[in-house]
Amino acid sequence: MFKSLKTIAAASVLAGSLAMSASAQAADTIKVGILHSLSGTMAISETALKDVMLFLIDEQNKKGGLLGKQLEAVVVDPASDWPLFAEKARELIEQHKVDVVFGNWTSVSRKSVLPVFEELNGMLFYPVQYEGEESSRNIFYTGAAPNQQAIPAVEYLMSEDGGAAKRWVLAGTDYVYPRTTNKILEAFLKAKGVPAEDIMINYTPFGHSDWQTIVSDIKKFAAAGKKTAVVSTINGDANVPFYKELANQGIKAEDIPVVAFSVGEEELAGIDTAPLVGHLAAWNYFMSVDAPENSDIIAKWHAFIGSDERVFNDPMEAHYIGFNMWAQAVAQAGTTNIDAVRQAMYGQEVPNLTGGVAVMNTNHHLSKPVLIGEIQDDGQFATVWETEGVVVGDAWSDFIPESAKLTADWTYPWVCGNCEKPKHLTN
Repeated sequence: MFKSLKTIAAASVLAGSLAMSASAQAADTIKVGILHSLSGTMAISETALKDVMLFLIDEQNKKGGLLGKQLEAVVVDPASDWPLFAEKARELIEQHKVDVVFGNWTSVSRKSVLPVFEELNGMLFYPVQYEGEESSRNIFYTGAAPNQQAIPAVEYLMSEDGGAAKRWVLAGTDYVYPRTTNKILEAFLKAKGVPAEDIMINYTPFGHSDWQTIVSDIKKFAAAGKKTAVVSTINGDANVPFYKELANQGIKAEDIPVVAFSVGEEELAGIDTAPLVGHLAAWNYFMSVDAPENSDIIAKWHAFIGSDERVFNDPMEAHYIGFNMWAQAVAQAGTTNIDAVRQAMYGQEVPNLTGGVAVMNTNHHLSKPVLIGEIQDDGQFATVWETEGVVVGDAWSDFIPESAKLTADWTYPWVCGNCEKPKHLTN
């Protein structure tokens, strides 16, 4: 179904050989854990993130490694099995003694590993957009928070440039990220004066394939006479039959635009994108952006992976930013000790591949630009809107009353991810 499946398999072999080679040769290395699904429903998205981590580690080793040591990749496959994520996280920290972990895609998998990282005082870099409402001292969130993706996307669709939508379909996979994001979006829409009857919410399981009835319901909902838009938090391979059914039922982007938060260049690779042209995605990065830093990294990526057809996408840029911030923090701290590196992370700066500079804030979220792009027939995105500068990621939403009063700040005197008043660390 996807031409990227062959390259996924090839890259998996490459991953194993690189990890084994490094393990065999390195007597004293800095171990970097890679915790991404290489099988199951999320492999379509997460395999590329494993590959880009191997690429970044290779680039760092070419520069001499860190602290006089080479980096060693330790790759595990949690197989899109959320409880298995926790087991593999524990395996990486306790058995393999990794110094840091880059991983996860779904929020349910992140929720699964969070207690492990906090119990064992590990460090996780999480590269995917998520629902917010969380800040752990053991996780750095390098993907977008809702105020860096979902809210700006809806504001764009509400604007004249975005089509001035009045009715809203919030369609998502049935788990924590879509449900929490839609809770925030529903509160935001109502705050903007959208009545409840103009909001339709629908959830489907992971891997859902029969979209005929749901798409038919969307057509009926949009037939009320008001401009309707679909906000999609559908994850994984369920996106493919969803977009196919939109085309089967003659829904065009100019009639009912779909803006997606989990569909990027990797998910579009190898499928017929002609029926998708004009639909939207909101991210902090698009491969098509014309910037020197972007061209340089894509050229190096293609050379490493051995294929000019492999794409680069937003979560891959998030790993690029997170990895380079971690490397800078380790060099600055002079150690891989988690507590020392965590303190060195605050204020780290790395150039965004779209221009500007990403900054790590003390709430463990980045400052990043927001871009909205239209799907093109070559599987790339044409940017149609972007923020003038970077947006600081919020751990807690201003549109949920119980969250609006919370602060996340991991520097003295707060040292807390969900506090209303300053607090000291007690353990």
